[in-house]
Amino acid sequence: MLRLNASYSKKVPIEGQEYSSQSYHASVEVEIPDSLTPEQLRERIHDTFDLVRRSVDSELGSAGSDTLTVVPPAPSQAQSTQAAPAEPTASPKQVQYLTQLALRQGLDLRGLNLICRDDFGVQTTEALTRRQASDLIDRLSKGNGNTRPASRRAA
Repeated sequence: MLRLNASYSKKVPIEGQEYSSQSYHASVEVEIPDSLTPEQLRERIHDTFDLVRRSVDSELGSAGSDTLTVVPPAPSQAQSTQAAPAEPTASPKQVQYLTQLALRQGLDLRGLNLICRDDFGVQTTEALTRRQASDLIDRLSKGNGNTRPASRRAA
């Protein structure tokens, strides 16, 4: 097996500030068979990079338009008014594995983030707690395509 790592970064100017920008980045690592022909390998590289690029553009709301709408991140637990200690956030390895599992099941990054928002109340996989990330990994690992918990499924 070969490992393919596709990354995409995009800098977006901050309105009203000269010489300043926000940077957005996505990266995914996938395993591909080593028996591919050079043409198949080029195609797989192109398709994987294109998926990452389109996912970043889609998240930023800039796909196919010149106007960029950046949604500010949800307030972190540290910014909340409660004094309760914050639970540790998902590890980078958990986030990477979640992304790989989602891609294997045909979900793009936007779909994965929608699950995070709908099921856990956070905007991205990076905002999940370690326990939430573990629960989502378990659900995606089952491979049945059903990423919703039983209590939320329609009867």
